[in-house]
Amino acid sequence: MTIDWAIVEMAIPLLAVGTVMTLKIASVAALLGLTGGIALGLVSLGGWAWMRWLVRGYVDFIRGTPLLIQIFIVFFGLPLMGFRLGEFWAGVIALSLNSAAYIAEIVRGSVGSVEKGQTEAAKSIGMTQGKILLYILLPQSIRPMLPALTNDIITLLKNTSLLSVISVYELTRSGQAIVASHFAPLEIFALLAIYYYAIISVVSWISRVIERRLPAW
Repeated sequence: MTIDWAIVEMAIPLLAVGTVMTLKIASVAALLGLTGGIALGLVSLGGWAWMRWLVRGYVDFIRGTPLLIQIFIVFFGLPLMGFRLGEFWAGVIALSLNSAAYIAEIVRGSVGSVEKGQTEAAKSIGMTQGKILLYILLPQSIRPMLPALTNDIITLLKNTSLLSVISVYELTRSGQAIVASHFAPLEIFALLAIYYYAIISVVSWISRVIERRLPAW
């Protein structure tokens, strides 16, 4: 077995193009998923009963169905309702909806575990439940929940590979295109593994740096 280094040299810049698209999708989806997940997690702790039930139903549906099916529902279903999206935004929306459900559970578990006496003390001085969650409990939960949030972002990065099924030209799709034209699966898939490993290693390093700099409550 020999490695075709000419194929490797040719593939590196082409895969870099796919990497840029992967990072764009992951960045936007992570931002939307984080924002939505925090909001849903806080609602599940302090919202009205009917809102908590809606959040629970949403989380259960996302956790109970494969992400690939969710991608198909967004990509093929939204146009039937009059929302015509390109592959990029369909992928972003599917990934962010999926991520938000898992982040909501992370937030619910982390914020809900903060010592109850602080909530009682805040209520005694007239703070509302929403302000208690936002200004007292959530800030104390950021550092404990950071490793779980990092894992979710890493999962989201890897899940961008599923968008190749709707023809998003991300990292995996670019690799598939090279394999189809040059039939060098060993070289290309090994390169794909290296690219994903490098990206995720950087994300993990950034997370550790942020965690060390966050104040300990």
